[in-house]
Amino acid sequence: MTSPSDACVSFHGVSKKFGELVVFNELSLALPSGQTTAIVGASGSGKTTLLQMVNALERPDSGSLQVFGEPIPQHQLQQFRHRIGYAVQGAGLFPHLSARDNVTLVARLLGWSEQRIQQRFAELLQAMALPANVADRPPRELSGGQQQRLGLCRALMLSPDMLLLDEPFSAVDPVTRLGLYERFEEVQQMHAVSTLLVTHDIREARRLADVLVVLDQGRIVQSGSPDDVFADPASPYVERLIASVA
Repeated sequence: MTSPSDACVSFHGVSKKFGELVVFNELSLALPSGQTTAIVGASGSGKTTLLQMVNALERPDSGSLQVFGEPIPQHQLQQFRHRIGYAVQGAGLFPHLSARDNVTLVARLLGWSEQRIQQRFAELLQAMALPANVADRPPRELSGGQQQRLGLCRALMLSPDMLLLDEPFSAVDPVTRLGLYERFEEVQQMHAVSTLLVTHDIREARRLADVLVVLDQGRIVQSGSPDDVFADPASPYVERLIASVA
């Protein structure tokens, strides 16, 4: 397993609860830099809360959490979050903005030059195999697959050190999903961004991830390479997950 010194994210005895609901109880986990880690589990297993703690949308009740080798800052969180790209299920695009404005909004707020913005936007359209004519169209005029690709473009706009992907491919049909997988894989081959992918689809995790972490009710029941997990499931729960896609 990844050592904390080589990790993009490290949890050390992290506990988190909402009211009486215990989500994590002394979770310890180190996730590798420059690779894709898939966090797999059923609804309520803690997957999204884990991402939210990495992005400082939620804070641990106890224990420690390091991102980029340092504790998450208490202040200047915007600067911290600019190093992290976040994409969610359904893309989450602003309906009143064009595709271009959705993707480039934060770069404009940060004062990037128009030339730099347009160059980066063009690079991302090419990487996601999106035609240039989507730029001025609002989300409602785009297909679900195009919207999801634009969501990934927005997450990548600032060339982040880390990507957090929360079920980003689940809201599209199977054929479109395969195209999204291919685009994501090409981007990772070029840039190898440290990525945490939350999914309930273990087949998706096997295809896209270098490391697979299986959560069950806030506990890590198995972690390792996807091939190792599939070859030797560590519990009946993991066996059931694998059997669900057999």
